[in-house]
Amino acid sequence: MEDEGATSARTGLVFGAHWALLAFIASLGAYYALSLVLSGFAFHGRIGLSDLGPLILLAFVPNLLLGLGPVVASRRWGRGVRIDFGLRPTGRDVRVGLACGGFSLLAAYVLNLVLVQVYGDRYLSDSTTEVLRSMSSSLGWLVFAALVVVVAAPLTEELLFRGALWTGLEHYRVPRWVILVLTALVFAQVHGEPERTIALLGQGIAIGAARLITGRVSASVVAHATNNLPPALLLFGGV
Repeated sequence: MEDEGATSARTGLVFGAHWALLAFIASLGAYYALSLVLSGFAFHGRIGLSDLGPLILLAFVPNLLLGLGPVVASRRWGRGVRIDFGLRPTGRDVRVGLACGGFSLLAAYVLNLVLVQVYGDRYLSDSTTEVLRSMSSSLGWLVFAALVVVVAAPLTEELLFRGALWTGLEHYRVPRWVILVLTALVFAQVHGEPERTIALLGQGIAIGAARLITGRVSASVVAHATNNLPPALLLFGGV
């Protein structure tokens, strides 16, 4: 008689739930737990935040966990990231990703104009880019920060949202347009910027559209990277 646990794993179920949803929950939980621990160290002065480097590292280390969980789970219980998530980009992925990334930038611009009318000029004064630019740092750290913003963050976040969460919801036959909205909502919430939730939701929908059109995470990674490119370039405004 075949082992029941092995059979469940091959059908995509682990502990009665799809492996991708479990990977999403575990990765997001680990991200928040590690962020809380590192914030505690920073609060007690054990991590200096006067320079850009330590701040980027503080944010980057937990961010790794967002993508690590889906990769490990896919290799253990799925068919590997290339098949499960379509992580090897094709020419079509790049074209669709660039287009959706452009729409994301346009959505952010329009929605931010509306939000400025609601919250006033202070809405843009505390943006992440402005905070980073105000901190002392070497050119090397600025380059590292830009790579995190354009490459690392899009990859890990897309593996979590448009990878694990999207795949898990698809397994339970949730309509794709509902998945698009739900993943965008979670994407906006995780960023922890209440005033920008509407703008982030619009960006999340535009980025997620790349996955919807192609069925591949590679396209949404390209869209996300395109969306993050202008803020990354602004880091060098004072150099």
